[in-house]
Amino acid sequence: MKHAYVFPGQGAQFAGMGRDLYDNVPQARELFDRANAILGFSITDIMFNGTEEDLKQTKVTQPAVFLHSVILAKALDIRPDATAGHSLGEFSALVAAGAMSFEDGLTLVSKRAMAMQQACERIPGAMAAILGLDDAVIEKVCGEIPGIVVPANYNSPGQLVISGEVAAVDAACEKLKEAGAKRALKLPVGGAFHSPLMEPARVELERAIAAAPFSTPTCPIYQNVDARPYTDPAKIKENLIAQLTAPVRWTQIVQRMLADGVTEFTELGPGNVLQGLIKKVDAEVLVESKSTL
Repeated sequence: MKHAYVFPGQGAQFAGMGRDLYDNVPQARELFDRANAILGFSITDIMFNGTEEDLKQTKVTQPAVFLHSVILAKALDIRPDATAGHSLGEFSALVAAGAMSFEDGLTLVSKRAMAMQQACERIPGAMAAILGLDDAVIEKVCGEIPGIVVPANYNSPGQLVISGEVAAVDAACEKLKEAGAKRALKLPVGGAFHSPLMEPARVELERAIAAAPFSTPTCPIYQNVDARPYTDPAKIKENLIAQLTAPVRWTQIVQRMLADGVTEFTELGPGNVLQGLIKKVDAEVLVESKSTL
């Protein structure tokens, strides 16, 4: 019996997140205070007292979700047999598995968030959730649209997010509705994450990841780019860099974990999005979500 711990990405945040950990767990309070010093601003003030709008800024959201997830994992003193994270959550998964330190993880997440924010401002982009179509149909339609539009998040069977240039995403949404999609819903995000439009951010993050110290993790990490398990620090770095412009293969990660003998999943961090996605892959598997102790 294998127990996997999984970590959410951007979009799981909520106002007040992590406050109970700060108030009730001395170790958590110490880590949150350390995070404020590393970031150079009081992220705890925004997390605990800010509005949903304050939390939506990429430069705030990504470190906030990372902190909530990792500090909870440390407070619970988890011993995973495998880890994975959705997009940003991959950084939480790496820290939880001992592949990098809390401080290095937070520094990289902050640099990633800033680089992505700048890429969004430089090149406007869009994302849209496509519901009720086979992946192959969506891939085919994206390939036929002029401009840049690509599959970005394989979330669960029948739910795939596309990403790219605004006009290309709009055109793809219309074509996909004609092809039988139940819904083609534009998402309230600032840019085209996990698409070629993130190339400037990838280049910037590559330098930071290359320079950061990584260790051999205590368990395999199933990575977004190809849904395969890794323990080699050099390969983990390579995949983490590629992740910014490549799709998140979450459906395939869950399928691969199940095939490799995982029988129980625990989602750590804000919200319970991943719990729902895992249940769509396998309705019978044991899944729980924890956002506090």
